Amino acid sequence: MSKKCELTGVGSIKGSHIWRSGKAKKKGGIGTHVTAITKRRFFPNLQRVKALVDGEVRYIRVTANAIKQGLVVKAPRRTWKKPEAKAATPVKATTSAKG
Repeated sequence: MSKKCELTGVGSIKGSHIWRSGKAKKKGGIGTHVTAITKRRFFPNLQRVKALVDGEVRYIRVTANAIKQGLVVKAPRRTWKKPEAKAATPVKATTSAKG
């Protein structure tokens, strides 16, 4: 399953993790220096939401931002109730005739 919003199409973004060493000049050091840079990815904040899509209720994966903007039409609550238990019908006792 791709890490992409089904409504807005927002996906992951490439970035870097930067390691620095040293003490900042503000704090009395000689300054910080970059010692390593590694690649990383920033993933969208995807949430699994039950929503109305084309008139049917289904689960979709959308970003939290799309939910906040009101782009998702949440599914209505189900209103049906459990079927009531049928009244127990009296069972006729059958006697077996010996003989």
